Amino acid sequence: MIRTLTLLATALLAATPALARGGCGEFTVAMIPDTQNYLDYTHQKAAGYPIDGVDLFFEQMRWIAANARSAGGDIVFATQVGDVWQHYSAWMDPAHELRGFKSMPNSGSSEVAEGPRAETRGFEIPNAIKGFELLKGKLPFSVVPGNHDYDALWTDPAHPPQPERDDSLKIGLRHLGGLDGFRSAFSDQSDFFKGQPWYVDSHDGGADSAQLFTAGSCRFLHIGLQFDAPDASLAWATRVIHRFPGVPTIVSTHKYLDRDGQRADTPALDQSILDSRDNNPQMVWDEFISQNDQIFLVLSGHIGGQGYSVDRNLYGHQVHQMLADYQGRWQVAKDLGWKKASATLGDGWMRLLTFRLDGPRPNVRVRTWSTHYGKFSTEMPGYAGWYKAHEGMAKLSDADYLTRDDFSFDLPDFRARFATPK
Repeated sequence: MIRTLTLLATALLAATPALARGGCGEFTVAMIPDTQNYLDYTHQKAAGYPIDGVDLFFEQMRWIAANARSAGGDIVFATQVGDVWQHYSAWMDPAHELRGFKSMPNSGSSEVAEGPRAETRGFEIPNAIKGFELLKGKLPFSVVPGNHDYDALWTDPAHPPQPERDDSLKIGLRHLGGLDGFRSAFSDQSDFFKGQPWYVDSHDGGADSAQLFTAGSCRFLHIGLQFDAPDASLAWATRVIHRFPGVPTIVSTHKYLDRDGQRADTPALDQSILDSRDNNPQMVWDEFISQNDQIFLVLSGHIGGQGYSVDRNLYGHQVHQMLADYQGRWQVAKDLGWKKASATLGDGWMRLLTFRLDGPRPNVRVRTWSTHYGKFSTEMPGYAGWYKAHEGMAKLSDADYLTRDDFSFDLPDFRARFATPK
């Protein structure tokens, strides 16, 4: 079966005409930021919350399906950038125990970090599956594991909490392990992906994955990488790119960019400090993204708010990098009279990237849309006032804040780079 799918994907690529001749048409990629607070079992009516957060998640999935190219819309691909659900389900995974890792109780941070919850596998993961079933058969899509999607989170006893500090090391250094829960939903053998011609490769049981999607007569490759992607993940991803030479490539991963457009630096959850197999965002750039010229766009979540930057790879070509994470927003709950600021949802916001590659000036229009409010951010008079202070951007004017959610960027070297996909 794998050989058949590979041959089919290769045949599709062989039929792709030169991008220089146009033919892509205008199309949209849906970027789904962290959905963890919708699926959080404490954010449901049964737990006393004023709304079932999971309904906002289902609403997002239904909207994407209704606006997919197959349904008459223009969305040709959807990528969820990790932290699908909220809670952990184990104290430590067996693989790390066998490798000699030690743990001590997590402390000094959040309810989520206090320990595993039965509701993770009893409520949160089943509803994640239910939501993505709304996309099944409608369009190609990707899901990557964020830090909350691992089975376990533990504090390394060699790097315990340091209460006297005022940075992230106050809680000590932590490690993540186990993806059995993630694979129970999104493995390469799941009903979502097994047998799909657009799902062209995977690694680590689907924790890393690759998809092809089409827009008009053009083909694109997408690679999804797990959190702090290990060496083996980057080696696999490089092999995938080599299998599809010349194909424009998008990478999604959970933690990569921060609000200032820098590679994210969160030492308390930097696995590369504790495990030499893992790579932090700068390492992922140095060892993978910058070295593979087909990658022109990187998408990530994890850090609340928005960020964007452009760097040149080792070939001198532009790589656009984008952060969007709205899971800390809670205006929907406020609208319902909720007073606790810690109970956040995300308010239905997602990113829509509309590609216009056929004209003389290839570019991407980025907009932010709420499936709950049914409006773009620029159509909401109170938008900046609702969110900018909470997301650490109080010093920005409302207009400047809005430009972080509604902007365009040019792809001046795109034609030269991808003139003749093979």
